[in-house]
Amino acid sequence: MKKFVYIVTDRNRVNLHVGISSDLSKTLSFYKQMPNLFFDQTQQLTRLVYFEELKTEEQVLNRFKLLSRFTRIQKERLVRSCNPDWIDLTPGYQFEKSQQHLLNQIALPLNILS
Repeated sequence: MKKFVYIVTDRNRVNLHVGISSDLSKTLSFYKQMPNLFFDQTQQLTRLVYFEELKTEEQVLNRFKLLSRFTRIQKERLVRSCNPDWIDLTPGYQFEKSQQHLLNQIALPLNILS
């Protein structure tokens, strides 16, 4: 089962939050539905700026512990190495997930014909 380590931030990049999830789409929608749960209105964590997909629980926990110990500058460098403009990666991730689901649906009938 796929697991994710991610970094989310607010629109002003004031807060950087490191987290773990097995369903990144569900986690991101939770952040958007419950914006005031962790911070006030101006600091809503709604932008996914970095994520890694890992295969095992042990890898995820080790990476999470490492990223959690990073200083703010180290986290910013990590994000900039993959996402220099700090764009929200949520739409791209959700599009990729929907395309994968669509490909799985198409592959099933083709397998039956073989």
